[in-house]
Amino acid sequence: MQAGQYIVKFLGDFVIILGEMAPYLLLGFFFAGLLYAFIPREKIDKYFNGSPFRSSVFSSLLGIPLPLCSCGVIPTGAALYKNGASKGGTVSFLISTPQTGVDSILATFSLMGLPFAIIRPIAALITGISGGLITSVITKNEPVEQHVAETVSKPKSLTHKIKAIFRYGFVEFIQDISKWLIIGLVLAAIISALIPNDFFELLNMSPILQMLLILVVSVPLYICATGSIPLAAILILKGVSPGAAFVLLMAGPATNAATITMIGKILGKKSLFTYLATIIIGAMGFGLIIDYALPVQWFTEITSQHLGHDHGTNLAWWQIGSGVLLLGLIINGYIQKYLAAKQNSESQLKNDIMKVQTIKVEGMTCNHCKANVENNLKKLAFVDNVVVNLADKSVTLEGDDIDLEKVKETVESIGYKAV
Repeated sequence: MQAGQYIVKFLGDFVIILGEMAPYLLLGFFFAGLLYAFIPREKIDKYFNGSPFRSSVFSSLLGIPLPLCSCGVIPTGAALYKNGASKGGTVSFLISTPQTGVDSILATFSLMGLPFAIIRPIAALITGISGGLITSVITKNEPVEQHVAETVSKPKSLTHKIKAIFRYGFVEFIQDISKWLIIGLVLAAIISALIPNDFFELLNMSPILQMLLILVVSVPLYICATGSIPLAAILILKGVSPGAAFVLLMAGPATNAATITMIGKILGKKSLFTYLATIIIGAMGFGLIIDYALPVQWFTEITSQHLGHDHGTNLAWWQIGSGVLLLGLIINGYIQKYLAAKQNSESQLKNDIMKVQTIKVEGMTCNHCKANVENNLKKLAFVDNVVVNLADKSVTLEGDDIDLEKVKETVESIGYKAV
């Protein structure tokens, strides 16, 4: 096959994968906005304490539908812990949340079928509860840190909530995941175009060896729950066992080098060990169940129908329209991010004559990071206003007698590094 044919096949496969996922992603983004607008933060916080079993169950149940991958869940979990959540509840949240989300569950159903869409939240729930319970037991003798209570937000009108649904679901959330979603789609299309079907079957690797290989790659690297779906689907088409593909779906979003570092720093080594062990054992355990205890056709037929060579390029009009709309929203997200960064820069220039301080903060990657830093710094008595610029990783503070040491202490207590 010549280079031009590979390019044509890559573009065709990219369009097919995008068209299959886009309608369900758009629906998932809408539900993400609903969760953001109608479930206030303080309503979630109160479920992260209590008995170990209660906090682990409620933290996992609340985390599963939330549209947070590890770039957003780590600072969110750190903020919850800082504001009074137990270590067990926090670890449950950190394990269960990045594995799933309303958007990724719907996208999994669209591309990989109902069995995968069902088993993903079940695995997240079981591993989340298990990790939380174990953490509560092994850290029960550790001293309890003093926490600062979260300021309760004022109720918003229905009009504000409706605006928040679309602002968060179709702008801010897309800004957070678009990079990794595009990477996942592109890699899936490249693999589909370059690697022959049943390639991994020809290597004659056992399912267990495939799982271990994918696990070694997945743990240190980052990929979001939604971006992992096209990769897992294409790997099944190329001969990887469904169980090994599930290891990617589970371990890829839940772990990465940055996550591991931050959990160890904020929650301690015992909590970090429990977190990693639970995800690794859970991923391997569910992978083995899928490969050896359940019918293989449950996990391969849908993927072959959607992405196999017999499927062609016969996308329905609503799939094509959804794909175009999704690409438009992604482009709009980058434009909005650029305009916001430009506006923040202009505001900083105008505020030069005011009592302001600007610091650099490393580790901020998404709008959840931005909100966590702003909300925690606004609690400081000497701070009147805080503006985070994600583009250049800067934080501008306005106020009288700003105590930079206290600012640095606050920033680092929620898992970032103030420079």
